Amino acid sequence: MIDKIAKTVRAFGLIAKNPYLLNLILANEERMKQYVVKQHNMPSALPVLALDTLFEDFQVAVNPYAYLSGATMPIDIALLKALAQKYNVQKYFEIGTWRGESVANVAQVVPDCTTFNLPPEDTNLKEYAELYGFFSKKAPNIKHIYGNSLNFDFSPYKSSFDMVFIDGDHHYKFVLQDTQTAFSLLKDEKSIIVWHDYAIDIESVRWDVLAGILDGCPKEKRNNIYHISNTLCAVYLPESFPTTVLSPYSFPTKYFDISIRLKK
Repeated sequence: MIDKIAKTVRAFGLIAKNPYLLNLILANEERMKQYVVKQHNMPSALPVLALDTLFEDFQVAVNPYAYLSGATMPIDIALLKALAQKYNVQKYFEIGTWRGESVANVAQVVPDCTTFNLPPEDTNLKEYAELYGFFSKKAPNIKHIYGNSLNFDFSPYKSSFDMVFIDGDHHYKFVLQDTQTAFSLLKDEKSIIVWHDYAIDIESVRWDVLAGILDGCPKEKRNNIYHISNTLCAVYLPESFPTTVLSPYSFPTKYFDISIRLKK
């Protein structure tokens, strides 16, 4: 799991003090893009699968949602719930949780959920650690386990889950390892994987994340990985779909009705 807020604050602080670091970040993204193009022949990144192609009727309630820093976007949580229902998911595994908004939503439609996080004592902010599982810890069908995904023994959990959600550290080596782990956790050929923050925003790719996904994925399964339109998510699905190419500044072909109600 990534200590998102602490790392973001430190990153912005370092860039403010050392503006040249921004150039290094951009240069690394360009380097990873060239790597993906050369290694995987994917100059346009993942093919885009439209929400309305994947779902005939995309209508999902997201609750709870805090609208605070470090949260998964509501559309991404809605995607998780919709996928869980479409693929009749019975067992769900999540790498990287924090407040537990995503798994708390998924647990409303999946009977057995497990989350994996870095141990609270290994995080850099006490305030951050105190929020672990805020929305998920009281749910009877959610199990919380802890460790470092680079060296944790996942063998007791292998071949057990219908759906895996990866939202841990988004640097290449972690994405690579978590992707390999995720495929080992899948129960059968109908099982699915979702990667969060594959994109920087809806129309811009994180090339280091894509490199980790592709390098960690079995070669024969790479043609079944898609970028879901209107989200930051990439998915591995068992079947093939018609797709389009990612195009920045796209003309809106769909829109969403959103109803927001404050709860305490």
